[in-house]
Amino acid sequence: MSSAATRATGQEHLWSVSEHLEDILATVRPLEPIELQLLDAQGCVLVEDVTVPVSLPPFDNSSMDGYAVRVADVAGASEEYPAVLTVVGDVAAGESELLHVGPGEAARIMTGAPLPPGAEAVVPVEWTDGGLGEGPVSGMRARSASPEAASGQVRIHRQAEARAHVRAEGSDVKAGDRALSAGTVLGPPQIGLLAAIGRGTVCVRPRPRVVVLSTGSELVQPDEALGTGQIYDSNSFALCAAARDAGAIAYRVGAVADDAETLRATIEDQLIRADLLVTTGGVSVGAYDVVKEALSSVGDEDEEGGGIEFRKLAMQPGKPQGFGSIGPEHTPLLALPGNPVSSYVSFELFARPAIRTLMGVEDVHRPGSKAVLRADKALTSPAGRRQFLRGRYENGEVTPVGGAGSHLIAALAHADALIVVPESVESVEPGTEVDVVLLG
Repeated sequence: MSSAATRATGQEHLWSVSEHLEDILATVRPLEPIELQLLDAQGCVLVEDVTVPVSLPPFDNSSMDGYAVRVADVAGASEEYPAVLTVVGDVAAGESELLHVGPGEAARIMTGAPLPPGAEAVVPVEWTDGGLGEGPVSGMRARSASPEAASGQVRIHRQAEARAHVRAEGSDVKAGDRALSAGTVLGPPQIGLLAAIGRGTVCVRPRPRVVVLSTGSELVQPDEALGTGQIYDSNSFALCAAARDAGAIAYRVGAVADDAETLRATIEDQLIRADLLVTTGGVSVGAYDVVKEALSSVGDEDEEGGGIEFRKLAMQPGKPQGFGSIGPEHTPLLALPGNPVSSYVSFELFARPAIRTLMGVEDVHRPGSKAVLRADKALTSPAGRRQFLRGRYENGEVTPVGGAGSHLIAALAHADALIVVPESVESVEPGTEVDVVLLG
């Protein structure tokens, strides 16, 4: 958190985007690791390297339905001169007692079944007559429990090299190898690998719990009828979805009316399930800016570094911002402006990196790129402010979407990038290379 001297002059000081973000990231700390069951750990970040205890696969096994054979017995086999072998039995996946394949013999084998002793290769069933020779064995469906029960023959029409169609023990990973490194975000393939090597639990940083709360007496929930002067609450839905997209467990709280006591009580009630609180609306200089009124006198004033500070940032949209901590656990709180575009852009620039920091992710920022501006006219930007315009990015080019207004939510819905215009630039001509933040 910023120093007491800085906090005292927070509203007078015009903060840069970088200063505000640096202050947030210097305050937010990764969550403490916990041990979770595999499916509960999805989306979480590993805090330790995971070593393979057992090789994968743990034994030589067949990659095909077919016949396990000795290479010498099928040497020179062809359609005209097939190798005729005695089928001594079946080997199925999960088999514990294995047959022995001797000279002139073959064992019918299923995909994933262990290669029986004596066998050196697997001949796919398509290279054979399917065991339709003399004797009771016919096709791949019948199963013989013992060598004595199998007296049929199989004709093999092609020769096989040693280890053909055999998955070697440890060919995926070997015992002692590093399966996953600390810092890995656990997605479905990583969860599958952990299960495959026998790990039922794993030590991770949990997904942050983010409570999103919008303010404003004018806000109505979707599916309700609009009255005079009312609008639908879109911010809490957009930011809750954005928090989930960032990797958090997000809780949406319905819009709170413009009453400081009600808002203060609501926030205090939510602290029990929040690692981060995000409010939207009520941070400007209007008479009904309830967030500032409610939070300016609460938080951790009696604790070192506590409290909420409201700031002006040299950016457009999103000039008014608030940041600090609240409650006995010093839960971080980001107070974002209420205009939909301002709210969403602010979330992407400040709240998303905070969430990723709580998760323990190494790179907390959206990817950036250079792009050539494609526009009908020059873009204008206010002097001294870093402007973020919505755009569509494709093949190294970016096209503006909508105007600069912070209420243009329809344009935001069609954008997949933010065009960044630096503080020192007031006009950007078409064809100029610009910085973009990729949102997709």
